[in-house]
Amino acid sequence: MFLLAASFLSAQTNTAAQSGQKPTGATDSALIEKGRDLFRKDCSFCHGRDATGGESGPDLTRSKLVAADVNGDKIGDVVRNGRPDKGMPPFDRSPDQIAALAAFIHAQTASAAANGRKGAGGRRGVDPSDLQTGNVEAGQKYFNGTGGCANCHSPSGDLAGIASRLQGLHLEEQMLYPRHYKPQATVTPRSGESITGTLEYLDEFTVGLTDANGYYHSWRTRDVQYKVDGRVNAHVELFSQYTDEDIHNLMAYLQTLK
Repeated sequence: MFLLAASFLSAQTNTAAQSGQKPTGATDSALIEKGRDLFRKDCSFCHGRDATGGESGPDLTRSKLVAADVNGDKIGDVVRNGRPDKGMPPFDRSPDQIAALAAFIHAQTASAAANGRKGAGGRRGVDPSDLQTGNVEAGQKYFNGTGGCANCHSPSGDLAGIASRLQGLHLEEQMLYPRHYKPQATVTPRSGESITGTLEYLDEFTVGLTDANGYYHSWRTRDVQYKVDGRVNAHVELFSQYTDEDIHNLMAYLQTLK
């Protein structure tokens, strides 16, 4: 850890000198270690334990956004707002936690560069242990209660055997946003002329559908009224309601449905 912190400090100082920016900071090994623990708890299932990429998340050590980040100013925006269109929910994080996450990511970036891995493509699969940190009983309680999952799904019905059909990250992605299920949707723009078709895309910001003639339409959600099959819409609404524990616990419960 001390070698990692030292290489991080050296690389960040050189980068800052070239760009005219202040060093990114986060040179304290304790802060990097705190960020490592947070990252592996919340981010590693997509981005890999060392931030070099997973099965669906990009390699953050080669990210342009990370390279332009100073003291978490850009990393923090992504963490707090999420990227629902890519299956990343928002995470409510304090400034101290953002600073720790940024410290760890920058440290990994510096380490990758120092070891000659920059640009080599370090993406690898997700460690199954990253997805098995939740509490099964708490997940079942959330499924039947607060999460409202039981209103649309049944462990002995549509979800029977789901953990045998989908494993690891694929199960997690389907839980967060069931992309392969395309229900019908009706969108009413301000003009008042409703359009009905197959839902192709929906997140907090955009809704898109393909009409009966095969034409694709999309709108900003704030500009229209829309009605969608409740199962998909409920998943989208949960993006802003999930806590970290909810996601981990619900995943733990779903993994028992074999």
